[in-house]
Amino acid sequence: MHDQDRPQPGATWYLVRHGQTDWNKAGRMQGRTDIPLNDTGRAQAVLAAEELANLRPTAVISSPLSRAQETAQIIATRIGGVEVHIEPGLIERSYGSAEGRDVRGLSDEQRQALMDGGEPRAEAGRRGVRALRELKTRYGDAPVVIISHGALIRVMLEQLTGEPHPRIANAEIRAIDSRLV
Repeated sequence: MHDQDRPQPGATWYLVRHGQTDWNKAGRMQGRTDIPLNDTGRAQAVLAAEELANLRPTAVISSPLSRAQETAQIIATRIGGVEVHIEPGLIERSYGSAEGRDVRGLSDEQRQALMDGGEPRAEAGRRGVRALRELKTRYGDAPVVIISHGALIRVMLEQLTGEPHPRIANAEIRAIDSRLV
C-alpha cells in the first residue's frame, strides 16, 4: 500500500482489491471467472482487516464473485457488527476469450488485444462509477469498505479523478474521499 493510500480518519471510503488467487499467482487473467482465494489471499485479507478495523466502517460491500466475497467476509468478521452486502455493479470486468490465459509480461495494449468479447475498459469504468453512486445514495459519506477487483478499481479511480492510476496489488487498500463520487 502506498503511504498516501493508507487508511486515514478523514477519507471515508476504502476500496480494497480481493486477496490473491491461484490464477493471480500464475499470472492468468481472471475477469469474471469465479476463482476462489488461496491461503495467501486469505492471509492478505486478514492483514487488510487489521488496517481497517480501527476505522469503524459502517458497511462492507462486495462484488458478487467469491474471491471478493470471501475477502469481504474476513474483513467484516474482524471489524465486527457489520454485514457484507453484495453490489452486482462491482463485479470484475469481463475479459472474454482472454480469461484463463497467461498474461505475464504483456502490456495493457497486448492484454486488450487478447480480449475477444470482453467488456471495454471505459464501459467497465462507467458501470463501476454508477455502482459507487448508487452506494452513495444508500450510505452517504459514512465510512464504508468496498471489495472489488484490480482492473475495476483502477478504471473507477481513473474516471473519478481524470488521471491514470497504477495497478493495484491483491488486498491493497485505496482510501478515497467519498465526495469524489
